[in-house]
Amino acid sequence: MVDSRNAALIRLDNVAVGPDSVLGHAGLLDTVLDRARAGLAAEMLGSANEAFDRTVQYLKDRKQFGVAIGSFQALKHRAAHMFCEVEITRSAVLAAVSALDQNGNDAAALVSLAKAKSNETLYLCGNEGVQMHGGIGMTDEHEIGFFMKRARVAQASFGDTSFCRDRYAQLMGY
Repeated sequence: MVDSRNAALIRLDNVAVGPDSVLGHAGLLDTVLDRARAGLAAEMLGSANEAFDRTVQYLKDRKQFGVAIGSFQALKHRAAHMFCEVEITRSAVLAAVSALDQNGNDAAALVSLAKAKSNETLYLCGNEGVQMHGGIGMTDEHEIGFFMKRARVAQASFGDTSFCRDRYAQLMGY
């Protein structure tokens, strides 16, 4: 995979499963997938936060025209946008995992919301981190590019943004 993790494709041909072979109860798979989505949303939040922190540190350290590039207003605005999105995502992820812990009726909706928001935030922080690091951000010598690569794989796992938004809307009655 682009993020250097392993993946497998399992293909089952001519497999028949009768009703007596079903494991668990109806909705068990959704429950398991919601826990996986929440865990991945938390990982994505952590990655987005780390990409943000590394980018801010780079903005403080990198000098251009004799001053830190973080003093440039355009970069300050972009960093502020990243900060706000990370904090909004943190709230969504905390709400989702709390709802799962409490077996809340709104857990599935909150998990879908958290995963959709995490997808967007890690995408933003990964891309902005690479952009604000300049050319070095695209090389494997600098780790910031790995956040962007991880974002691409994590976004597609257990439901992309469109899937999670649609699921949230359905669960909310829209």
